[in-house]
Amino acid sequence: MTAPPHAAPGRPHRLDLLIAVGGLLGGLLLWAMNLHGGPSRLGLPPSLTLVALTAMAVAELMRRTAPMAALALAVPALALDICAGTLVATVLMFTDVVYAAVLYGPANAARRIPLHSVLVTVLAAIALTALWPDPQVVMAIIGIALVTIAPAWTGIIIRNHRDAAQAAQLRAEQIALLAERDRTQAVIGERARMARELHDMVANHLSAIAIHSTAAQAIDDPSATREALGVIRENSVQGLAEMRRLIGLLRDPKAAEGDEEPAATPSLEGLDALIDQARTSGGSSGLTFVLEDTRSPDGPGTAPRPAAPVELAAYRIVQESLTNALKHAAPGEVRVRLAHDRGGALTVAVRSPFADRPGPRAPGSGTGLVGMRERTALLGGAFEAGPESGPAGRVWLVRAALPAAEEEEQR
Repeated sequence: MTAPPHAAPGRPHRLDLLIAVGGLLGGLLLWAMNLHGGPSRLGLPPSLTLVALTAMAVAELMRRTAPMAALALAVPALALDICAGTLVATVLMFTDVVYAAVLYGPANAARRIPLHSVLVTVLAAIALTALWPDPQVVMAIIGIALVTIAPAWTGIIIRNHRDAAQAAQLRAEQIALLAERDRTQAVIGERARMARELHDMVANHLSAIAIHSTAAQAIDDPSATREALGVIRENSVQGLAEMRRLIGLLRDPKAAEGDEEPAATPSLEGLDALIDQARTSGGSSGLTFVLEDTRSPDGPGTAPRPAAPVELAAYRIVQESLTNALKHAAPGEVRVRLAHDRGGALTVAVRSPFADRPGPRAPGSGTGLVGMRERTALLGGAFEAGPESGPAGRVWLVRAALPAAEEEEQR
């Protein structure tokens, strides 16, 4: 239930006009038929009931546009009507004005009018009982209550329901707005995640293809060309397989390529294969690759396994760092180091010789560092990347500190 539309200031509502005209015509009909509610009092002429009827009809015209002014006009009109003979139409229109004053009037007036109606009824009951010791006084008191208390409290009940409905509608709109905002954020987050996965899975293969195809064109050596074509084919097949896996996950995460279980997620156990692939792709560029895993001081396999999101992020950071090394690094050693800090963080560090040349070996999108930084930030870790001077000269260092397995399990 919502509030009816208000008319423009100074212009009565269409329904109010019908009520006023109907009440006025009904009162005139009762007057013509000499159907008065009682005799004239205080020596007033009965014709004054028509004045009261007209004033009450005017009050009805203002019941929405100026409810408090309408009530202020209706109260003396009712008093005049009662003293001059009482027309039922005037009394009925008065009850409607009281109802409208509570429903459409200010909030403070809506709280006061019902209480005042009860007070007026009680005072009238005391006065009538003292001045008119007759059993019929009970009916008179009931009639006064029907004229004052009933419309006032009906108006406050409907107003409360209307306000509650408006508040519920507002809450529903706010909830819908928040839900739409959450949906939009979820879509944006999912698109960013898909972009990172697509970049990390395919960029290294395409970089290797670009590097070796360039070498095959530049070197007039059949054996080198055959070796480059072999590397190109291997990376093409692997890139196509990973693309198919991603497409399968996007279509159905639980049944990629017809399997009942989700496709395997890359883990740190696959770093050896990743390093071997980098050696194959970077051998012609004078790059060597070394994996240093210090997570298991008591022997292989003794280090706690990180949570799946941490392990995937570490794998992708190493993968992207190796891809960047193939594109940008000077000839030399690329060292990948994994360690578990005493604070519990899994540290991934990749050092590669810094090359100061005008362009990379293969073109790139420039989003690799952004993706690594986003992956680390989503896990609440720390990430840094940039040139650094050391004993072996200037190197490019990528370092990420990711949450440990124990911390993830406690959460």
